[in-house]
Amino acid sequence: MINNVAGIDDNSSLKSKSYVLVTGGARGIGSGISLYLASRGFTVAAVGTRSPDNPAVVEFVQKLKSANSKCSYIQGDISSSDDRRYIIDEFYRRYGRLDVLVNNAGVAPTVRADLLEMTEESFDRVLGINLRGAFFLSQYAAKRMIADEPSGAPRMIITVTSISADVSSTNRGEYCISKAGLSMAVKLFADRLAPYGINSYEIRPGIIETDMTAGVKGKYEEKIEGGLLPIARMGQPEDIAKCVYALASGLFTYTTGSVFYIDGGFSLSRL
Repeated sequence: MINNVAGIDDNSSLKSKSYVLVTGGARGIGSGISLYLASRGFTVAAVGTRSPDNPAVVEFVQKLKSANSKCSYIQGDISSSDDRRYIIDEFYRRYGRLDVLVNNAGVAPTVRADLLEMTEESFDRVLGINLRGAFFLSQYAAKRMIADEPSGAPRMIITVTSISADVSSTNRGEYCISKAGLSMAVKLFADRLAPYGINSYEIRPGIIETDMTAGVKGKYEEKIEGGLLPIARMGQPEDIAKCVYALASGLFTYTTGSVFYIDGGFSLSRL
């Protein structure tokens, strides 16, 4: 007999002992993930580069703590090796254990330049955060997680990439390259960490309505109206959060290295 999947919402004993770190967790998709998990019993620390005194961060933290008073905010820049170590160590100082790392932090190019005009500075900035930062944060987090005593909570690294991991956009090639590299990193960690009971998953969002896409929202809406997506709307941060929630709840423990497309059907082959 199949158990009622909706019953996971009642599994408070599991979620109350799950500790989650979300990078880029105070804005855009990350904010949606942090708030969604916190409202469902997970203890979440959201990571961001802005000061805790920033008015937008203060407002976000209030929402986060109103959902779960144990949640918190950690200031740090994953492109910095010192900050990466600080982020993980500070999380352990506060909570004692890490069950779920959500690699969500990412940036787009400051200027969308043609592939033949892309600068090394833009390339280094985007890959330094999106790929290098996420990879080495995961590496350090994995070492700490391996040393943890098993708690019974599902353990995993969830990495948010993009449909740009395998879709060409020649006016932001550095972004595509960063996401393609991150997609391989997911597989590498899945292979390496499986013996320790730590799974690795990739979520590929499609066109999601956030501050990152605000400048091109009109263009995307026009394309969607023209039939770009079978599900004819822009995605919302909560759409990604629901996938993270299902994974973090332990519903997919017999898979690792898997890719979950949350893209409105963009990846569907159609005639």
